Amino acid sequence: MRVLFYIYIFLLFACKQEQTGNEHAEHNHVQKDTAAAKYTCPMHPQVIKDAPGTCPVCGMELVPVTHSNATESHIMLSNSQFKLANITTQKVSMRAVGETAIINARLSLDEERTNVISSRTAGRIEKLFVKETGRTVKQGEPLYEIYSENLLTLQREYLLAKEQFEALGKQETRYGSFFKAAERKLLLYGLTSEQIARLTNVKSLQPRITFLAPASGIVTEINVSEGQYIAEGSILYRIENIDNLWVEADLYPHETALVKTGDKIRLRISGFEAEPAEATITFLSPEYKGNTQVTVVRAALKNADHKYTPGMQAQVMLSHSSRQSLAIPIDAVIRTGKGTHVYVQHGNNTFKPQMVKTGLEDFDQVEITEGLHEGDTVAVSGAYLLYSEMILKNGTDPMAGHSGHGVQK
Repeated sequence: MRVLFYIYIFLLFACKQEQTGNEHAEHNHVQKDTAAAKYTCPMHPQVIKDAPGTCPVCGMELVPVTHSNATESHIMLSNSQFKLANITTQKVSMRAVGETAIINARLSLDEERTNVISSRTAGRIEKLFVKETGRTVKQGEPLYEIYSENLLTLQREYLLAKEQFEALGKQETRYGSFFKAAERKLLLYGLTSEQIARLTNVKSLQPRITFLAPASGIVTEINVSEGQYIAEGSILYRIENIDNLWVEADLYPHETALVKTGDKIRLRISGFEAEPAEATITFLSPEYKGNTQVTVVRAALKNADHKYTPGMQAQVMLSHSSRQSLAIPIDAVIRTGKGTHVYVQHGNNTFKPQMVKTGLEDFDQVEITEGLHEGDTVAVSGAYLLYSEMILKNGTDPMAGHSGHGVQK
């Protein structure tokens, strides 16, 4: 009987162990299923679903996300990953930050730099060297060739005056005056000093005279054709210099108090948003535009490399209420439904999300009222890549559950 009792106790203990093992296995299985129960889009990591399916943004198949440990709240990148992500950093520092009024503007031609080429004499256009608008010409480049009876007469007068001056100029000074007057006439009619010198050397009439561009720029208008007879004063070409452009914006009455002539303004030009430009206010209209309640402000924009063209849209940034505050570039700030955070660098390539509170926002920077200290280093370009990587790593917003918490004092 004693042997049977020990056998019974042994079997009972073995069954209990098997039941406990099954419970642990089942519990682990549930944990694994729970850990793999989230699905995300490879292209849009902000999309998190509890079941397989497609991304509502791009339609891609969702992939499972395995949650990391709760303590893994940072991202560590290798040197190659850091370079590929093109991450740049910047230290938190004290800067002048102010509220900004954003006003739509447009680029236009500087009318003070427009050159209208008109004929100084009547005649027939023998040749056009520039036949299409939009072409860039340089100062001194040939524009057109003309035959003019009037210019032939002036050439005869010049050559005759020159002969008289050379023959009789030493005896009578008046011939010197006649010669100078004949030369001035040719200059007033558009001939260059080089063309007059050539006429002097050749000592024969030039029936066709070539006229040159008086300034560099872009040809925007051509009003003549080869073989056409033109009258004195006929407009032939219009050349616009785009080394400088106008920035024009419409201001409401309360906005005109923010600017005055001579002020420097910052602007963002369509197509060059990442390259802020600066212009100088040259004109503030003293009256309202038409029947509206807006007035025109005009600023001069340097455009020596011709990367901007008339007609481009722009945004003018007018700052006011400026003050010295802790500030970082606006690109470093990540705003989500859970709050606002940045990525602070800890060590070489390690970044950790940090909740912050923001204040005034300027054209390209934002005031930090809580969460950072002067000298902290934050990610600027590439901050959104770090945010996406954090979501892929944790399967959720890295700041979930931190709204209102975790801000350094």
